[in-house]
Amino acid sequence: QSFKLLGFLDVKNVPCARESVLYGSLGSLVMGLGHFLATSRVRRSCDVAVGGFICTMLGYWFYCRYNLAQQRIRQRMLKEGVKNRILFEGSYLDPEKGQTGSERSDS
Repeated sequence: QSFKLLGFLDVKNVPCARESVLYGSLGSLVMGLGHFLATSRVRRSCDVAVGGFICTMLGYWFYCRYNLAQQRIRQRMLKEGVKNRILFEGSYLDPEKGQTGSERSDS
């Protein structure tokens, strides 16, 4: 079953959304409680908790999406490399064809 945060963010189907909300809530708890223990001001601590939630959630969101984009780029490059290897294997364009058995790398 799908859960929509604020009516538009589908937490189940959007990559990084679930982790961002979880880390945001943890950051909210830590920052709000820490501020309350330091100052004993309830209203300001709630404001700090909301700000901590937003900052932590957005920070982890951008971090996770950046890593996801890098991973997709690496997967695309690897897929293209495997395709080229299959395409050129055994032809005169094969870079490993000219090497002898002792010079050949097994990577």
